[in-house]
Amino acid sequence: MPISRQPLAEPPSGESTITRHLPAGGGVRAHRHDVHQIVYAGRGVLSVTTDAGSWVAPATRALWIPAGTVHEHRAHGRTVLHAVGIPADTNPLGLDRPAVLAVAPLLRELIIAYSRPGAEHTDEGLRIRAVLLDQLRHTPRQALHLPMPRDPRLAAVCDLLRADPADSRTLAEFGAGVGAGARTLTRLFGAELGMTFPQWRTQLRLHHALCLLAEDVPVTTVAHRCGWASASAFIDVFRRAFGDTPGAHRAAG
Repeated sequence: MPISRQPLAEPPSGESTITRHLPAGGGVRAHRHDVHQIVYAGRGVLSVTTDAGSWVAPATRALWIPAGTVHEHRAHGRTVLHAVGIPADTNPLGLDRPAVLAVAPLLRELIIAYSRPGAEHTDEGLRIRAVLLDQLRHTPRQALHLPMPRDPRLAAVCDLLRADPADSRTLAEFGAGVGAGARTLTRLFGAELGMTFPQWRTQLRLHHALCLLAEDVPVTTVAHRCGWASASAFIDVFRRAFGDTPGAHRAAG
C-alpha cells in the first residue's frame, strides 16, 4: 500500500512564522521565502523537497531552509508544522543549503512558543527568538539528506528504488535495465550524490520508514516494505540513525 497523498495547499501569503495543521499526505506547494526558516513537526513527520533532493524530519529533528530556497512540504501522518522565520542577514548556522538539525527539548519548546500566532511581534517573542538563535548556534546537524541525481541513467536507478525501496537487486542488475555498467553507476553515485550505492539505498529506506511509521504502519511491516531481511535488522539500523527504536518513534508520533 503506497503512502497516502493529498493535494498540496497554497503557502501562507507573506508569512514565514506560523503554526499549521496538515492532514496525513497533505502539504504545502513549492514556494520560497525572503528569510531563512526553521521548520519543525511537533507531531508527525515532515519532508522537504528541493531540486537538490529531499530531507525528512521526525519530532526529534528540525529542518533549516535558507532564504530564497524553493521548497515543498509534505506531511506524513497528521502533522503540526511549526515554522520560524529568521532575517536573511542572520544565519546562526552558517549554512546556504537545507539541513536536518537535532532538536533538544529546550529548542523544541522555543520553536513552538515563537511560532504561536502573534508571538513574534511581542517583546516576549523577541526574547524567545534571541535564545532560539543562541541555541541554533550549538545545534548539531544530522545526515538525513537524500540527494537526487542529474545523470538520466542514475536517475532511472534512483526512481526504481524510490518506487520500491525493498527492491534488492544489485547495482549491476539495475544497470542492465538502464543501459549502464556497475562501474559507471558506482562512479556516478560518488560524483553526483557523494555516497555509495548501499549508503544511498539505506538513506532512502530510512526516509521511507519514517514516513510509514508516521502513518501507523506496524514496525514489522515497515521493515518488510523497506527491504530489511528482518525486523531486528531494521531496528538496529534505525536505532543507530535516530537514537531510538522504531516502536518508540511510532508511539511518540
